[in-house]
Order: sequence, then structure tokens, then C-alpha cells
Amino acid sequence: MDIPAMRANFAKAAATGDEAPLYFYSHLFLSHPETRQMFPVSMAHQRDRFFAALGDVVTRVDDLDALVPILRQLGRDHLKFGVLPAHYPAAGGSLLATLEHFDPEWTPELAKSWAEAYDVVATVMIQGAEEAAGQPAWWDADVVGHERRTLDVAVLRIRPRVRYDYLPGQSLSLETELRPRLWRYYSPANAPRPDGLIELHVKARDGGPVSSALVRSVGVGDVLRLGPPMGDLTVGEDSDRDLLLVAGGMGLAPLKAMVDQVARQGPLRRVDLFAGFRTEDQIYDRADLEQLAREHPWLSVTFAVSDGAASSLVHGEVGDVVRRAGPWSSREVRVAGPEPMVTATVAGLREDGVPERRMSSEVFAPSRPGPSVDGEVTE
Repeated sequence: MDIPAMRANFAKAAATGDEAPLYFYSHLFLSHPETRQMFPVSMAHQRDRFFAALGDVVTRVDDLDALVPILRQLGRDHLKFGVLPAHYPAAGGSLLATLEHFDPEWTPELAKSWAEAYDVVATVMIQGAEEAAGQPAWWDADVVGHERRTLDVAVLRIRPRVRYDYLPGQSLSLETELRPRLWRYYSPANAPRPDGLIELHVKARDGGPVSSALVRSVGVGDVLRLGPPMGDLTVGEDSDRDLLLVAGGMGLAPLKAMVDQVARQGPLRRVDLFAGFRTEDQIYDRADLEQLAREHPWLSVTFAVSDGAASSLVHGEVGDVVRRAGPWSSREVRVAGPEPMVTATVAGLREDGVPERRMSSEVFAPSRPGPSVDGEVTE
């Protein structure tokens, strides 16, 4: 497979903006009408996501060690859409047709590379789905608590009707009947509990139909659907090192779950949590985090604000605040938040001597179709 040529080819399609996704979906729905029911009635919030993710994954088949575990998870996850093995050739055919349509330099060799790469991806995803045989395609969960913390942030407490296993730091996909077939990913903010309760932090985003519905319309008594957990922003059971947790905005949720994990499961260790926000009034979970710090002497919580010099809190970008409080070279490090914050924090800590193998990060972006192969989660 000529991976550089494939990437250059996909870039040509991507450069057309909406044209390539529109062509892809038109080709798919006309050639295989049965696939239309897997997608939302309105494609306005879906149109470019599946196409972009498909191309992104396929052009990374030169790194199978990293890609295969993610593809297995995606194959399992896609059961919630009703995806069957027969649907994979349909999507692959439409992908190749689209890439050929937007590239005047398309060649048989390029077609062969794409076909081989897509076959690898589809095979692994089908295997992932087959390994999940006997498990639910999704889990129904009752909303048992809904608290507005700010104008645009709510904390939801949900309880799956049957056992739902996940690891602190992972994300789960979620659908509400108010926005059918629009699944978005959110990270539980607590470790698994005996009563099954899951806490979710949701921020309503401009143009975010699911997040807006969860914050402003969903209430106690409503039922949500959950997909299987995904992601690897976790703390392994074989590690007992002290932790450094660095959050930006809504990236706080998975890191709070890790604090809860230490409190509930151990092993006891030193945990330093830094949470960065633009202004002090955006710190939606302040009371809970301060209560946790009072209850657990092994936990330190530091809030940082980047705007508002009048605040009594530490001022500055959270990554800079963390570095000033170091050194952290002996810690396990987990970072979650907006992409600029994550990139700067990880790079800075690397410069300060934290080994790459002990750092893991996840990007929380304004639009959340789901985890990418880099572990991105959004909305």
C-alpha cells in the first residue's frame, strides 16, 4: 500500500469542503438505500464526520499496532447503528468512488492501495463486532439527576438498567430520543459504583444539538441510550505511581473519575489535580472538588484562570501553572482538555523530563462525533 499517495489523494477530496461528503453519501444511499436508516434524518450535523473519519482511519493502516485495538472498539461500537458485515463493502465502494471522482490523477495502483487498506480496516472491525456477540448493542439508562451548574453546563446523573462496565478515563457514546441517531461521546466523571450511578458533565455548544438537548431539555425520568465504553485515557492496575492530572474545561470529567478511582479502589497515592478555566465563574464543579480535597489528604486541587486578573485564584494558562509547580518527572501524567492546552502541556512536561511513556492525553473539542484514532472526544 502506498500510504503517502493515499494521504495525498484523500487531501484532494477533503479540500473540496462539503462536496466530497455529499458525493459519498449520495453514492452510498443510491447504491445501498438500506443504509440510509442508520443515519439521522437531518444530515447537517453528520455530513462530513463519517467520511472524514473513514479516510483518517484507512490512511493509518501502516501503524497496525496502534490502530487494531481502536478498530476493534469501533466495530463493537457500530453495532448500535445496526451495522452488519454486508454493510462494510457498501461503504468501501462509495469511499473509493468518491476518492476517484475528485482526483483526476486516479490510477489503478491507487485504487488497489485503497481497497487493500479498507479491507484491513473492515476485517478488524467485523472481528471486533463478532467478539461482542451476546452483549447488548446499547444500554438504556434512566436520568435520575439533572443539575444546572452554569448557564450552559449541567451535571447529569444516570443509572443504566443493567450492569455497565467501564474504566475511569474512558468515554461512552450517548443518544437521546430528542435527537435520534445522533450519538455523541461523554466521559463519566466517577469510577464505577456499586449502585451503577454515572455522573456526566455536559456543556451546551453553539450548533451542538445533542449537548444543547442534554443541558436544556432532558430531565429526570428521561431515558438515554449508551454505547459501549471506548478510549484508553486510563490508569493501569499495574501502576502505583503518584498522579498528575491536568484538565482544561470539560476535560475535567475523566480526571475526576480517576480521583474517584483512587478513593474507591486504591492503591492510595499522591494525586495533584490542576483544573484550568478561562474565568473563575466557569468553574462549574468547584464545590465538589474542594469537598474531595477536604476528605482525602492525598489529594491536592489547584484551579487556574487564564482571564480575570482580579481573581484570587492562580492566574495563567493551566499548563504553565503546572510547570511552575513541578518537577513532575516521577509522576504518571494524564491531560484532558482543548487541543491547544493539551498540546502545550504535554510538550512542556516532556521538556521538563516527564517520560513520554508515562503521559497520556485526550483532546476535548467543540464537536463530538466520537473518539478519533488519536483518542479525541468531543461536544
